[in-house]
Amino acid sequence: MTLSLEQLNSASSQEAMQWLDGLYEHSPWIAEGALKHRPFASWAHLKHCMAQVLKDAGRDAQIELVRAHPELAGKAMVRKELTAESTNEQSKAGLTECTPAEFEKIQSLNAAYNQKFGWPFIFAVRGPRGLGLNKHQIMATFERRLNGHPDFELQECLRNIHRIVEIRLNDKTNCHPLQGQQVWDWQEDLAQYSDPGFKEAGQLTVTYLTEAHLACSQSIQNTMKQAGFDEVHVDAVGNVVGRYHPSVPGAKYLMTGSHFDTVRNGGKYDGRLGIFVPIACVQKLSQAKQRLPIGLEVVAFAEEEGQRYKATFLGSGALVGQFNPDWLTQTDANGISMREAMKKAGLNENEIPNIQRKPADYLGFVEVHIEQGPVLNELNLPLGVVSSINGSVRYLCEMVGMASHAGTTPMDRRRDAVCAVAELALYMEKRAAADGDSVATIGQLQVPNGSINVVPGKCTFSMDMRAPLDPQRDALEKDVLNALDEICNRRGLVCHREATLRAPAAPSAPEWQQRWEKALKDMGVPRFVMPSGAGHDAMKLHEVMPQAMLFVRGENSGISHNPLESSTTDDMQLCIDAFEHVLHQLA
Repeated sequence: MTLSLEQLNSASSQEAMQWLDGLYEHSPWIAEGALKHRPFASWAHLKHCMAQVLKDAGRDAQIELVRAHPELAGKAMVRKELTAESTNEQSKAGLTECTPAEFEKIQSLNAAYNQKFGWPFIFAVRGPRGLGLNKHQIMATFERRLNGHPDFELQECLRNIHRIVEIRLNDKTNCHPLQGQQVWDWQEDLAQYSDPGFKEAGQLTVTYLTEAHLACSQSIQNTMKQAGFDEVHVDAVGNVVGRYHPSVPGAKYLMTGSHFDTVRNGGKYDGRLGIFVPIACVQKLSQAKQRLPIGLEVVAFAEEEGQRYKATFLGSGALVGQFNPDWLTQTDANGISMREAMKKAGLNENEIPNIQRKPADYLGFVEVHIEQGPVLNELNLPLGVVSSINGSVRYLCEMVGMASHAGTTPMDRRRDAVCAVAELALYMEKRAAADGDSVATIGQLQVPNGSINVVPGKCTFSMDMRAPLDPQRDALEKDVLNALDEICNRRGLVCHREATLRAPAAPSAPEWQQRWEKALKDMGVPRFVMPSGAGHDAMKLHEVMPQAMLFVRGENSGISHNPLESSTTDDMQLCIDAFEHVLHQLA
């Protein structure tokens, strides 16, 4: 029998425990503790309560739960002693049909993991899509996590247990994230396109106006048309724009969207999740032949990352009148100018001023985005409401000292460019750590023509500093630059620096932030508000209209700009539900 939330809320304790039996392996006490918090507002509410019970139980109880789980393709599977749930999960992943070599490899990994950590390796083998990962994916994850720290690895086991429970609960309730699975499939389909050199290596890289970029653009256009948008077109900078008209002619539009370009060897969801979630909402409206008293404009921004040209936020910047004509003469690594690339792609640079939006035509801008960080993952929360996008400043620098023989130059007579930057890096780390949510990073450091036996006389490096408020960022920047000057003076070096980006903080508009918060409250998802340390297209739209963002939890510690970037179809479904809720609030 399929379990409904109403049945669970009204059932006796004994009946409710019977219905939730088997969620946590041999550990009914977790569901029993969660049932004390009935009535549940949603399945997400129940899942959060169970996760909280386990968190409050302490480390010993958590390790006991992990040890209650069977090894993957272990002795219990061979002896057919697995629970029905575990048997189903391992068979979906093909683990019940391992070749002798595969079985031996997994047994070896099990033994090494148990010896290092003292508990079995736990992995939700049905994966973020819920249909099952393959043996190669499972073994690759196994090998990667063998290198983890015990404290982190325990939490990673617990997170995977919660994911296993989530999938088992879906099976019990026959409540599957169908729209989330559709969004997942769209993103997987888009990930087939990648720039030459990266595609052959199995890596995802899509930079502005390459063939892969244009193929992505065409794919997004096709998806929008199939979803039921009334208008779909590509604008003068390559943004893909889809419009779903309101029921009332002349009504204002809500703008939303994100970018579809990527960093080099990046992930599949950064930016793209924010394109496909609203497309799914439009698809549902179109299929129901339903219109809202507001219009919806979804923009797949052509460029945000600044990977091919030094033109970060080009796509969203053009909509607010900030396209710099000087960018057109920039050349990429192959000597191709932006003007040439745009002409080849069929874009008309003379039309760029005409795509600037009139703020009076819009209610505001909202963006959903994968978090790109570990916070939601560590808190076992699927969604987070963004309070502000951090202000940032970036520098490209060249430190100049004196190259000299590494063997004959005494330590007190060196003018070592790298040591000066290393000292600066440690200062930045300490200064930012003492300042709330501020962060400071030297992400690039090169020694041109460096040699193993030469004291570095020159190096180039980057500086990136961010904070939730502009005055906080500016104070951080001032202190770092003062420290840089002091280091140079003391060591006898010179540093040339160029500020390449200064982006103001973008606090969420209170009324729009509250709409996201109301959506989560009505859905029974715990409310959590957080700043965004990363930059987003919403920062640009913020300059001309109110904006607010919603974050979606990422897997693998929320890692982003990395092939391991991922999210689950269940979390994507909750994001779609929240977006629909905001649309209906506006309606």
